[in-house]
Amino acid sequence: MKKKKIIVFLGLVTTLVLAGCSSKSQTAEETENKAQVETASVGEEEREETPKEPIQIATKPMTEQYILGEMLKVLIEEKTDYQVEVTKGIGGGTSNIHPAMEKGDFDLYPEYTSSGWVLVLGHEAGEVPDDEILVKLQEEYEEKFGMTWIGLYGFNNTYAVAVRKEVADEHGLTSCSDLAKVSQQLVFGGNGDYIEREDGFLALCNAYGMNFKEVKDIDIGLKYQALDNKDIDVTNAFTTDAQLSKDTIVPLLDDLAFQVNYYCSTVVRQDTLEEYPGLGDVLMLMDGLLSDQEVAELNYQVEVDGREEQEVAKEFLSSKGVL
Repeated sequence: MKKKKIIVFLGLVTTLVLAGCSSKSQTAEETENKAQVETASVGEEEREETPKEPIQIATKPMTEQYILGEMLKVLIEEKTDYQVEVTKGIGGGTSNIHPAMEKGDFDLYPEYTSSGWVLVLGHEAGEVPDDEILVKLQEEYEEKFGMTWIGLYGFNNTYAVAVRKEVADEHGLTSCSDLAKVSQQLVFGGNGDYIEREDGFLALCNAYGMNFKEVKDIDIGLKYQALDNKDIDVTNAFTTDAQLSKDTIVPLLDDLAFQVNYYCSTVVRQDTLEEYPGLGDVLMLMDGLLSDQEVAELNYQVEVDGREEQEVAKEFLSSKGVL
């Protein structure tokens, strides 16, 4: 009987010891597993918190591009957690920015439809209707360069013909066809390269039948001063020139659609859109945002009033309700 009790007692002790060992082993395993999970979790958090490289934006050497670059920067930084760096005024414009985009030096930049179509893709200007060119650009850029175009800002920075307001009022001028009828009474003044290039002054005169009393070669920076001084009556311009926001100068309607259009958009690398989720949606906020007149006014604020591009850009975006 005692022997049986001893055997039972030893069995109970053995069971308790084994249970204790099992409990310790299970606790140690749970602790190790928990530590591994916590370590993995910390690793994931660190990876998520590791900041991405700043998005690189390039701009051409012109005032409106500086303003557009700041608009893109403000929108991206306000709407996302991404940081942005802007490189202002790349010399050579498209001819140098596009190769840098291909190499990955830049992620995006503001570009003009006909510049991409002619300078980058090598097509003839004006061979695609305006309502089709964006899709064509997207298709070819995606296929050839791994890039795309996002949205159209709304304005068209193309060539224009401008006259003094008093000349427009005196002759009732609103279009280039109107100007052609009285051109023999007026003096045209333009910068040398525009007067000499085949698709410039001579092509304009041939298209509209213009025959000016006199043609003067005027430095590009002095054209508007020459207009104000009444040294000339008519000049070539760009539709977003700062001076065209003044009431004293009137841009004339290109009623024969002679000029090739240069609508502005954002060119961006496809891999940048993949790396920075939501970026494409932010870039689309620029779609239809700006008119020719508004860009001219913004240029005037910077060039004439001496305001900072970033200040002008942010104020405009706020006025449009996109910030």
